[in-house]
Amino acid sequence: MSNLAPRPGTFTAPTDGDNRYKMVQLKLKSLGSAMDLAKNELEALLRGMRTNAQRAESLAVDIANADLDRKFIEMTNQVAVALGGGAVEVRKLHDTAQEVSGLATDTRRTHARLYEGLDTIRSGRTERTPKPGFFAH
Repeated sequence: MSNLAPRPGTFTAPTDGDNRYKMVQLKLKSLGSAMDLAKNELEALLRGMRTNAQRAESLAVDIANADLDRKFIEMTNQVAVALGGGAVEVRKLHDTAQEVSGLATDTRRTHARLYEGLDTIRSGRTERTPKPGFFAH
């Protein structure tokens, strides 16, 4: 069973065409938070995979010491190697989630620096503001 379904209490940002300042800020914050959460869960997964790989290696040694059939030693070693290889890939995914989280935070700050003043002015007006592209004709 997969754990990829949204959990109760988590917020998902809409992926619509709403590009107003506050919505873009909310979407970037949501992305950063989701990546932080993923990073934490991937760390736990990585620890578990490494622990299980070490246990499988230890089990293979125990099987060998018990003079059991060689195929069981090989199968157990293959499990340990697979878990170790999977852990390497989970580490890469963890690093990517961490990078995306940092980039989302940087982008949010840059977006705020560039457009927060404009949003403050536009939000304070009582008159309606022309839609983008109005003056291009």
